[in-house]
Amino acid sequence: MVPGGQRVIGLLGGMSWESTAEYYRLANELVRERLGGLHSARLLVCSLDFAEVAALQAEGRWHEAGELLAAGARDLQAGGAQLLLLCTNTMHLVADQVQAAVDIPLLHLADVAAAAVERAGVSTVGLLGTAFTMEQDFYRDRLAGHGLTVLTPPADDRAQVHRIIFDELCLGVVRETSRQTLPRGHRPAGGRRSPGRRAGVHRDRAAGGRDGQPRAAVRDHPAARRGSGRPLARVRGQSSVAPAPARSVTVVPSGSRALHRPM
Repeated sequence: MVPGGQRVIGLLGGMSWESTAEYYRLANELVRERLGGLHSARLLVCSLDFAEVAALQAEGRWHEAGELLAAGARDLQAGGAQLLLLCTNTMHLVADQVQAAVDIPLLHLADVAAAAVERAGVSTVGLLGTAFTMEQDFYRDRLAGHGLTVLTPPADDRAQVHRIIFDELCLGVVRETSRQTLPRGHRPAGGRRSPGRRAGVHRDRAAGGRDGQPRAAVRDHPAARRGSGRPLARVRGQSSVAPAPARSVTVVPSGSRALHRPM
């Protein structure tokens, strides 16, 4: 533990840097909220070249991509990081490979997302993200391991969400047309919407509570990040959350900004 009681968090990012910047900003905001004054987060950042990682993703060369991340994780540990965070949900596909490369713990974002929706008192989640995240089982199964029922959109909507993430969000672009299109992705395969209240757990909202466990605050529909809106569900150091009146939530773990229209 470093002087002052804060652990040094290693952020493994650059995938894309748009979201890594959000992790950095939010970590510092949460520390300031908790400690006040001029306090800021103790962070180390290793930013990879996303073009290299994305090319390996597209070719299905996940082990090689994992080696890139594992090397970055080792660099962060050598630099003094005491906790590791992957600033990307998709690359949690190689989370075990990254964890095996270091001795410090890796905070898994699916566990953080599950903690947020569990504290909201819901049990069914809709998962939006890259096609890799929605279609492979590494993220879905992790959520299901917390007792959650996980729904994904039909194939056409999955392709649209994936395109928006890579062609827009990763480049820092938030288009009104995409904000209007994305809510279609809330329909699970089969065409019906999941019942009850919708919520979103954005991938860039991760931090620990006072006891080191994820805390969550769940709010109504988010606005785009490039406005005054805040994310609907944000993992943060709050001690309690009012129960949600419904039994469903939409987990939106990808992209650098939420895309829903404000309600």
